[in-house]
Amino acid sequence: MTLKELTNEEFKTFTQNFSLTSIYQTTNYAFTMNEENYDTLFLGLEDEGIIKAATMIMITRIKGFKYAHIPRGFLINFNDLQLLTEFTKQIKKYLGKQDVVALKMSPLLIKNIYDSNYKLIQTNDNYDNIYNHLKSLKYYHLGYNNYFEALKPRYEAAISIDIPYTELFKKMDSEFTSKLKEADKNGVKIYHGNANHLNYLYNQTKNRYPRDLEYFKRLYNFFDKDNLIDFYYSKLDTTEYLQLTQRLYAEYEQKAYELNKALISKDGNTDDIMNKKIIVDNEFEKYKIQLADATNYLKNYPDGLILSSALIIKWQKEVYLIIDGYNEEYKFFNARNLLIWKLIVRYSKLGYTKFNLGGIVNPEKVTQKYQGLNEFKLGFNPNIIEYAGDFELITNTPLYFMYQRSSNLSNMIKPGN
Repeated sequence: MTLKELTNEEFKTFTQNFSLTSIYQTTNYAFTMNEENYDTLFLGLEDEGIIKAATMIMITRIKGFKYAHIPRGFLINFNDLQLLTEFTKQIKKYLGKQDVVALKMSPLLIKNIYDSNYKLIQTNDNYDNIYNHLKSLKYYHLGYNNYFEALKPRYEAAISIDIPYTELFKKMDSEFTSKLKEADKNGVKIYHGNANHLNYLYNQTKNRYPRDLEYFKRLYNFFDKDNLIDFYYSKLDTTEYLQLTQRLYAEYEQKAYELNKALISKDGNTDDIMNKKIIVDNEFEKYKIQLADATNYLKNYPDGLILSSALIIKWQKEVYLIIDGYNEEYKFFNARNLLIWKLIVRYSKLGYTKFNLGGIVNPEKVTQKYQGLNEFKLGFNPNIIEYAGDFELITNTPLYFMYQRSSNLSNMIKPGN
């Protein structure tokens, strides 16, 4: 077996025919990261003219040293330990000659799968064998992290959408589905956008996501060349919302009037009427405030109010929610919930089999910072996929020693006053 550099087309062909791949191991993602100051290359292990394993490698410079990242790991059958050994040996030799100090990868090596309540439903019976074999090949496991310290999330939430969407709806919590119905009733509409609308996403995520608007545009551009990306956003129809509020206001105004009349005439059980009146008065007061708000929304946003957005990448039979955002000031409209649900329905109808909601944190270690994230994604009743986490492999020992010393010295130097 020999290691060879693959052309863009050779790597693309391999990924399209490999059974378990990721959007992070595609030429489209490689081209995107080239614009983010990463050098990328494609390597494949060839045996009698057939590519047996391949990978996209991103190389960056850290403190002057070249370091390799392999998001979601090699495209290889990890159960074939002999193949894994040979690929590792040749990758290590190749990168070492290129003065790359080490590689870090976060492979699609599943450890366990849980339901949305974190109940174990499936275990990878061969996980320990693969894990121990990687260790024997001098991969250093960087630990079972609980949050987002790894190269890619160690926990992901994913929904099987190869069943009728009506069944998916039934499996969600009633409180969660009520939010969907309420958002729909309030006049939240979903739109299929394009690159010209990406500023919606940027404005909604710029305070919590490190990438800028240009990154979103480049990502969209490279994946759009193969029709692999979609952008959606939700908007409140302010005219419809005002009309709905006016109807509800009038309805409860009439109910309050009738209960007041019954109370004065003592027509019926006074305690019963009073209890109903308290409930109706509270609702009436709520819609009085809502009417004022709805009037202002229409005045300030006559064309509608942008509430949430989502960037989707389609790969093989899986749909990836790359990133989504929402307007925190109007979170109470639950437009983010409705947007994602409508996308689940759409791609289920189009024949996709999985909707990947992206990373979450360990459900047993949730902190206040990530509680909202987990609750939102787990509300769709996904399965929770637990991966192995990050592995590091030293590819050039002398340079790695210098790299480590450089890092340690930097940590020792204190900034001046």
